[in-house]
Amino acid sequence: MSAAVRLDVSTEPARPRPSEGTSTDVETNGVSLHVVHLGPEDGPTVVLLHGFPECWYGWLPVARRLADAGYRVVVPDQRGYNASAKPTGVAAYRLPTLAADVAGLIEAAGADGTGSANAHVVGHDWGAAVAWWLALDHPERVATLTAVNVPHPTVMWRTLRRSWDQRLRSWYMAFFQLPRVPELVMQAGDWRLFERSMRTSSRPGTFAAADFERYRAAWRTPGAVTAMVNWYRAAARYPVPERTDPVDPPTLVVWGTGDEFLRTEMARESVAYCRDGRVILLDDATHWLHRERPGRVADHLCEGFARGSTR
Repeated sequence: MSAAVRLDVSTEPARPRPSEGTSTDVETNGVSLHVVHLGPEDGPTVVLLHGFPECWYGWLPVARRLADAGYRVVVPDQRGYNASAKPTGVAAYRLPTLAADVAGLIEAAGADGTGSANAHVVGHDWGAAVAWWLALDHPERVATLTAVNVPHPTVMWRTLRRSWDQRLRSWYMAFFQLPRVPELVMQAGDWRLFERSMRTSSRPGTFAAADFERYRAAWRTPGAVTAMVNWYRAAARYPVPERTDPVDPPTLVVWGTGDEFLRTEMARESVAYCRDGRVILLDDATHWLHRERPGRVADHLCEGFARGSTR
């Protein structure tokens, strides 16, 4: 596995600007992932995994704070997104495959300041689903796990089966199973649906017009819209087995209780599947708490990293 370094002079909206980090391409698990790096090279490694429909840019406010705190921050575009590879076919987006991407990314990053090829792994939305599975399948790569507003996979699927409220909140998951129609709807009006959904489900002022310029650049990348939707299609066509074996790495679940997509009860239920789990609820935040409260999220992350390192 190897990384090809790009000069940090990009003016592409979906690539980092000089003040935002260094852009590289990393080969992992048979795909090339675009990865943004911030912070000192000898710091403990933190991997931040974005969700739908974001990209590396969504984590930037938190990543900058972690870098200032001395962490080596690694923020990939996950497969199918933005500047990363976009394999064809739904099967390429199965959850175990996505987790293997990140395991390979951590291995490729190599030993950090602590001398170990593992990382503090943080995921939001779909990124949290990947992080949960990574901790289950590749615990040796995870120093600590932090899941932001997505529960343990078994909690998610059990809740969908028993809760009509959660099914209604997750209506779009069924819509995304349709062929071609979701792609056409999402691109209509210059991605109006994405922007409206993110604005109306977040606290006022969370996303600026400049943010959506960056996101649109990522969404317009050829093949990206279908690849992004294929994550949902793969979840339905290739469901993962229920996992009740305990999550071994120290785990923190951070949750904005104003999330209109996911029930808060799932945050509390998730820690029952962890050997060492804690929940932090933010009552003044929504699904987009990493954008709304980046300072508080970064503080909680640093506390969780330190706590896990002394286990």
